Amino acid sequence: MYFVPVRASIDEMGYAMSRLEIDSEHCDGAKTRDDITNGQRSHESLDNWDREISMITNSKSRPHERLARVTPGKRELPVSTVKMLAGRESNYSGRGRFSAADRCHMLGRYLPVNGPWLIDQMTSRAYVSQFSADGSLFVAGFQGSHIRVYNVEKGWKVQKNILAKSLRWTVTDTSLSPDQRFLVYGSMSPIVHIVDVGSATTDSLANITSDVNTVCFADESGHLIYSGSDDNLCKVWDRRCFIARGKPAGVLVGHLEGITFIDSRGDGRYFISNGKDQTIKLWDIRKMASNASCHLGLRNYEWDYRWMDYPPQARGLKHPGDQSVVTYRGHSVLRTLIRCYFSPLYSTGQKYIYTGSHDSCVYIYDLVTGDQVAVLKHHKSPVRDCSWHPDYPMLVSSSWDGDVVKWEFPMHGEATIPATKKRIWRRQFY
Repeated sequence: MYFVPVRASIDEMGYAMSRLEIDSEHCDGAKTRDDITNGQRSHESLDNWDREISMITNSKSRPHERLARVTPGKRELPVSTVKMLAGRESNYSGRGRFSAADRCHMLGRYLPVNGPWLIDQMTSRAYVSQFSADGSLFVAGFQGSHIRVYNVEKGWKVQKNILAKSLRWTVTDTSLSPDQRFLVYGSMSPIVHIVDVGSATTDSLANITSDVNTVCFADESGHLIYSGSDDNLCKVWDRRCFIARGKPAGVLVGHLEGITFIDSRGDGRYFISNGKDQTIKLWDIRKMASNASCHLGLRNYEWDYRWMDYPPQARGLKHPGDQSVVTYRGHSVLRTLIRCYFSPLYSTGQKYIYTGSHDSCVYIYDLVTGDQVAVLKHHKSPVRDCSWHPDYPMLVSSSWDGDVVKWEFPMHGEATIPATKKRIWRRQFY
């Protein structure tokens, strides 16, 4: 499948025009660059940043130096597709083809902000929505005991409709095995269920639960594990030292409230976390300490994220020992464990992070600058989960309103069919 830009203005006028279109059409209420410059920053000063993450991100998403000429004192703009193609034909890279950075530079500018198109509509809240590793399957989990596996390559046909067993309140998490044969899912119970996606058989395995809200592997080695919980701390565990030490290899502080989700960059070094303090934070594990205090004394207010709005007086607070690299603000984390992710490596070079939000939107941030580059609006209830296709500019969001919708960069002259026109009557769950 090939994606051909359909708006010449993006190629001819570069990033400035594409950002203007996104901001005006999809980012009502989002912070602009002027707002951030005037003191309402969603991140720390550039002078205090860990510049390494910026260099790493640019190396994965910047075209060949002979094409990307930087004028001192001016912001670098994306190279047009025409120039990129001409550079490939002239073999500027010496490879006779686009490099991975060239590909990310081209695909990464075409954000999945158009739509949405309706995929499915249920009468209960959607809690989980995730693409498989290769993007061929998509899994959605609902409060009403249903887990649906869709075949993306066959027009989003429902391949498997699973009725969850021993469900407590809702399906809280799902994961497909690398070979896409098995699906594991869990709810608010000490049981993990394993389902053969190709059959109707369901088996259960015992699992020990605690107050940990989120956990993930740091990289493919499987040795390092990141976790986050309601003690406000991000912890790094070394699986090789569990028996000998029984405690984390290191702790990272900075969140003022509990942590709802963690996503690893996959390099064994960087990860992001979503917090009930209404922020996403980027972390470098080289900054971790052997022990740390969560400074619960900073809170001088009563607040419960399950039913109260975040106190205005808390928004200006900062942990005195904050070890995070960057802080991102604008979305809201209330009522449920909102998830956040790095954008795909293959198509964007992980130059963005994105998250659901209690205010019914999906937020996309620039990883390096912290700017909001898009806010996707359609849902009528909190968006707990969303997933960016690993190869193409396509993002799927699911909400407590029961809608599962996809957002894309428009291709092949397709006209956007608003999902609201397909909406059917149903009972709303609030």
